[in-house]
Amino acid sequence: MGGEQKFRLQVEGGTVSDVAGREDSAAPAAKTRVVEFTTPRAKLIEEANQAIRTDLRDYPRALAAYDALRADPEALAHWDMANYITMRKLGYNDHGRVHAFITGAAGMAITELLLEGGVRTDIMESGVGDADDVFLTVILGTMLHDIGNQIHRVGHEAHGVALALPILDRIMTPLYPDPFKRVKVRSFILGAINCHDLNPAPLTMEGGIVAVADGTDITKGRGRKAFSLGSVDIHSISALAVDQVVIERGRDKPVLISVTMNNSGGIFQVEEILAPKVIRTPLRRFVDLRATTRPEGEEQILSRVRLDGDHFVMDLESGAQVEVEVMDTQKQVQQAVANNLGISSETR
Repeated sequence: MGGEQKFRLQVEGGTVSDVAGREDSAAPAAKTRVVEFTTPRAKLIEEANQAIRTDLRDYPRALAAYDALRADPEALAHWDMANYITMRKLGYNDHGRVHAFITGAAGMAITELLLEGGVRTDIMESGVGDADDVFLTVILGTMLHDIGNQIHRVGHEAHGVALALPILDRIMTPLYPDPFKRVKVRSFILGAINCHDLNPAPLTMEGGIVAVADGTDITKGRGRKAFSLGSVDIHSISALAVDQVVIERGRDKPVLISVTMNNSGGIFQVEEILAPKVIRTPLRRFVDLRATTRPEGEEQILSRVRLDGDHFVMDLESGAQVEVEVMDTQKQVQQAVANNLGISSETR
């Protein structure tokens, strides 16, 4: 497998505890047993916050931008309202504050591994900025990428760009006195927000990092709330099948993303959400993707899945190996339109 783990997302149930010492007012001599269930929400945010701060400790401009963002009342409201629309009105998985922090932490881990692996991102290659600017772009892009959902899921990418503009200007102006550089860096952030759902696919490394980081938030913690609210579909059920996502240093590529499932139904999350974001972004050459099922889980159908180009290679329990093409629905739609127009979908 890979090397040092940079970020691990693992969601477990809350804790049940007894609170001693409380007395029942009707029977003062008797102790009242109070059972509390603590959801992982606050814990997830704090763990992600600590991971982000650790990764940004050597990048003062990016750290200052992050601190400003997480204290920004407008951003906080955006996250909450995006979650209200996606979860309460549409029955989708979490797209709010928890998702913002988790994808932020994932984006930091991926960025660090890429830079450690000698990969130069577009901000660096273009001469616009350095590693500090790259981290700033990724943290702001990942944490603001879904705020457009508060208007509607349809077109949420473009809505997000419009809503992010005043926040970015407020945060970045004191950090970039030179408006020429500030606007250039900001363009990478806006591009990442606009392309995070591959509609269209991102053209820059920074945009690719944001898209892939978004795709890594596929664990059961994200699907449990939607499931409990009555959204019983392949999205919420398959999300419950993913226990853990680990981002670590790869053996052959700078980044290895390992997904652990308790049920092979979780492969839908990998195939439909994460894999296309690896395949259709500039990160394709730098990321390995692996998915495995726990031996103690369901009756085993497959033991390992790995992404090879635009195909999944599946190792079955029987010892056989099956290769299948990733079902990228957006790519299929683009191909259908291109075929109808009589042009190539690969035309530049």
